[in-house]
Amino acid sequence: MPNPDAPPTLYDLARESGVSLATASRVINGSERRVAEAYRQRVFAAAERIGYSANVSAQAVARGTSRLAALLVSDITDPFFAAVTAGVSRAAEAEGFLVTMSVTDRRSDREVELLRVIRGFRPRLVLVIGSRPVDEPTFELEKQLTELRRAGAGIVIVGHHRLPFASVRAGDAAGARDLAAAIVASGRQRVGILAGPAELSTAVARADGFRAGLADAGLEPILVVHGEFGRGGGYSAALDVTDSIDALLAVNDVMAIGALTALRERGIAVPSHVAVAGFDDIANAQDAVPPLSTVRIDLELLGERAVAVALAGNDETVEVLPVHTVLRASTGH
Repeated sequence: MPNPDAPPTLYDLARESGVSLATASRVINGSERRVAEAYRQRVFAAAERIGYSANVSAQAVARGTSRLAALLVSDITDPFFAAVTAGVSRAAEAEGFLVTMSVTDRRSDREVELLRVIRGFRPRLVLVIGSRPVDEPTFELEKQLTELRRAGAGIVIVGHHRLPFASVRAGDAAGARDLAAAIVASGRQRVGILAGPAELSTAVARADGFRAGLADAGLEPILVVHGEFGRGGGYSAALDVTDSIDALLAVNDVMAIGALTALRERGIAVPSHVAVAGFDDIANAQDAVPPLSTVRIDLELLGERAVAVALAGNDETVEVLPVHTVLRASTGH
């Protein structure tokens, strides 16, 4: 006698929708063999009525991979990663993927641990989003990603190109160089750099770009302050700014916004005394007081392109998105 508490099976679904078992399977499992739209709708309606859901684990075993896109994100509280993740989710879901996200807290050991777990779900796409320490060993991380690649997953590294897999990133150094040139062209000569963590690859690339832009004009930074890659880092650094500085360039917007707050609390006028600029053009950069000059990255497009590159499956791909300078009131524009 059937167990009334047991979940409905594919056989139950086929019977309820009045189609063959093979047709029901093709509809539910997303087979490449075309099924007439009328039958598809009948199967989906029947699944809703009887509460049928596909056995994703069984599908993954049968196919070798699942319709799963696994994201590893450094810090979801950072607006940069939130925007990139939004782009990934939109693009992946449009391709019929279920998106999962894990937060690594910028810890390589946690990345490796999470990838070991993720392998058991046989994901079709794996995207590792975020900068990493310049000199950090990557052997274990490469090992886990290589195993996933062998199992059929498309791998993309978002934000840097230090691993032997496809990557999608923004033009950090070039964008920072252009921003520094624009600040100097506006008449600022005594420039300080809020450089973020000294070991973080994205921060290093942007700080180096700022230095290059200043060097083009025959200048050197008056001050370089390393610290937290977030609002607190910018706030703390700006507490030490002296009258010798007439511009501050931060390696991301959240640092720049923290600096604006500290300068305001100290009674230092922006931009008349000190110009302030950031990098990324996060959603609330325009709402800063005053609105923040920055380097614009289309962050959601960065996520969308990461999905497209992962689906293409070419480990040799290195895609660099263009960036451009946006000047607003925080630099007197």
